[in-house]
Amino acid sequence: MSDKKIKRFYKTVAVAHDAGGFGVHLDGRPVCTPAKALLRLPRPAFAEAVAAEWDAQREEIDPRAMPLTALACTAIDLVAVKRAEVAREVAAYGGHDLLCYRAEAPADLTARQRAIWQPLLDWAALAFDAPLTVTSGIVSVRQTPSALESLSRQVEGLGDFDLAALSSAVNAAGSLVIGLALRAGRIDADQALNAAQLDELYQAERWGEDADAKRRHDGVAADLAAAAQVFELLRG
Repeated sequence: MSDKKIKRFYKTVAVAHDAGGFGVHLDGRPVCTPAKALLRLPRPAFAEAVAAEWDAQREEIDPRAMPLTALACTAIDLVAVKRAEVAREVAAYGGHDLLCYRAEAPADLTARQRAIWQPLLDWAALAFDAPLTVTSGIVSVRQTPSALESLSRQVEGLGDFDLAALSSAVNAAGSLVIGLALRAGRIDADQALNAAQLDELYQAERWGEDADAKRRHDGVAADLAAAAQVFELLRG
């Protein structure tokens, strides 16, 4: 969806059910995606949540306030069309996952990384038979093909809407493991944000937070929150 605001052009918002799924109607007319496909959601609760975004708009429509609509459109217009490419891009994060790269110092930062990141890696190792190797510093570490294949299978097996939300979460967090843990309900959006922004939060505690860092943090928070909501809606 474009970030450009337009005037609200409708009065009523409703959810409609047909053979294709659950759609959102504005003044009785179905909402379409930017690529002109019908917006069809797989679950009624998902459609209700998207409809609520449209209904919450006032004199102008602000696409930035409609993250669920944006993810749904991405699933239909992008993921469904380029599914294999999207899945490969998401799975590739497993080869250089944020959680595998630890600081060498100071001790309180390394301890925080170990306390927050290692349980997520341990969970992924058990849940997906995908143990990932951890390193310190900036030297790249090569993960085992078997671990990467196991993670890829998890990504490739997702439906279009799940994959769209996972892609958004993984890109925001810089971590496939964080994204998969969020989808599985192993962590919530706040915990995902804390893990994804651990280094940045540590630096802000020591030196203060500048405006650019705050904008990046807020963007990551919004993306993770939206993805978490989609995962929950898809779980029903």
